Amino acid sequence: MTSTRSLVRRVGLGATAAAASLVLAACGGDGGSDSGSAAQTSASASAEDTAGAHNDQDVSFAQGMIPHHQQAIQMARMATAQASSAEVEDLASRIEKAQAPEIETMSGWLKAWGEEVPSSMPGMDHGMDHSGSSDTPGMMDTEDMDELMDASGKGFDTMFLTMMIEHHEGAVDMATTEKERGQYGPAKKLADDIITAQKAEIEEMNKLLGKS
Repeated sequence: MTSTRSLVRRVGLGATAAAASLVLAACGGDGGSDSGSAAQTSASASAEDTAGAHNDQDVSFAQGMIPHHQQAIQMARMATAQASSAEVEDLASRIEKAQAPEIETMSGWLKAWGEEVPSSMPGMDHGMDHSGSSDTPGMMDTEDMDELMDASGKGFDTMFLTMMIEHHEGAVDMATTEKERGQYGPAKKLADDIITAQKAEIEEMNKLLGKS
């Protein structure tokens, strides 16, 4: 019995000493150490948020939407030179201003995830050089882009609006899939923004075509 009490007492003293050592260490350390540790923890959490919490759908969304946006921007640039309607020119300008920063954002995600960033720009050569892009919803093929490049005046306006509606509808489909199957919060938020913005632009383009 005595030995049991002695053992308990020794264990208790050891725990007390350990606790005291921890308190002394905390008191003896300067404020910089604590803040440095907190900063490291925060940085680790931030890195995890960026590089860890994503799935294959998030990667597919970014890799598909980047060339999709690139082609929309090229079409919009054609409108600046070839459209006869100020409304079409204004719409095209807004499309470019909205989608260019989104390309940068998605490229940043892919780099952080260690994934390939699409480098081709289908609209620049009117082709479909990006692997798999011909299967991307709403993408124009070479013939479509050549026809748009050759058009002018009201004919261009009608062709541009018709093609861009189809292009936007494809983007909405892609974004809807991301919302349903993606994991990365910022990507799902961007997908939601794309759906909202491009549905509104589809409605605007239909009005310009006299369809609604």
